[in-house]
Amino acid sequence: MVINWFQAALLGIFACLASMPGMGGSSIGNYTLGRPLVGGLVCGIILGDIKTGILVGAAMQVVYIALVTPGGTVSADVRAVSYIGIPLAMVAVKSYGLDPASADGAALATSFGTMVGTLGTVLFYGTATMNLIWQHIGWKAVEKGDYDKLNLVDMVLPWVSHLVCSFLPTLLMTRMGASVVEALKVALPMDGIPMKTLFTVGSLLPCVGIAILLKMIIQKPADFIPFFVGFTFAHILGGNLVSCTVIAAMFALFNYKVKMLAISKTAAPAEGSAAAADDDDEEDI
Repeated sequence: MVINWFQAALLGIFACLASMPGMGGSSIGNYTLGRPLVGGLVCGIILGDIKTGILVGAAMQVVYIALVTPGGTVSADVRAVSYIGIPLAMVAVKSYGLDPASADGAALATSFGTMVGTLGTVLFYGTATMNLIWQHIGWKAVEKGDYDKLNLVDMVLPWVSHLVCSFLPTLLMTRMGASVVEALKVALPMDGIPMKTLFTVGSLLPCVGIAILLKMIIQKPADFIPFFVGFTFAHILGGNLVSCTVIAAMFALFNYKVKMLAISKTAAPAEGSAAAADDDDEEDI
């Protein structure tokens, strides 16, 4: 698989769009278009191999499934993971002749994603630093009463930051990185200790994402039950990602209905007691 300049430019544009909150808010930009699961589909379409793109993106998504940016602090940049890591991982998987759905293919993909994601933090903070320049220009415009200039500061100048810290790195790394992957293949054969180590570490990385997710959602020991039941069903039924998601959505809806019913039953006696107290007050009067 070879990434040409046009494909690299498209990946760079999507890297810009994925990192801009202005893309309909973070719900469409960073937290949707920038996620590896969505980025895998986009990369698969651009590179002409949708299946490999989705499988590689799904493998990387598990690692970053609970990644958030509290206060602008990031441990990894999903923009770089999605639009630099996924294309390079696709090239690597194809170059080594691995099945992207296999354990080795997923391990190689997650290893590439983690390396690029950590490197991407430099791009994230570089963008934030450049945006401080535009913010300073905006404050000067407010002090002078030149409010029309704020449109330039808010809608145009941030693109300069993203072109420098998103488009150009993605363009160069995806275009030139393919040759690096080929050199890596020659330097690190499949049966060598470095590659075996890479596969081992990569296979453990999804545990990190799952552990972070559990830390966020588990409040009491009973919360583990639906989590383990889901994994058990997935293993027994042998379902794919889509079928497991549909089943999980059914259970989530059922759980929501049960909890709402319990809340309504709890609220009804309280309202009845309040009404009875009001009636007693009226009688006393």
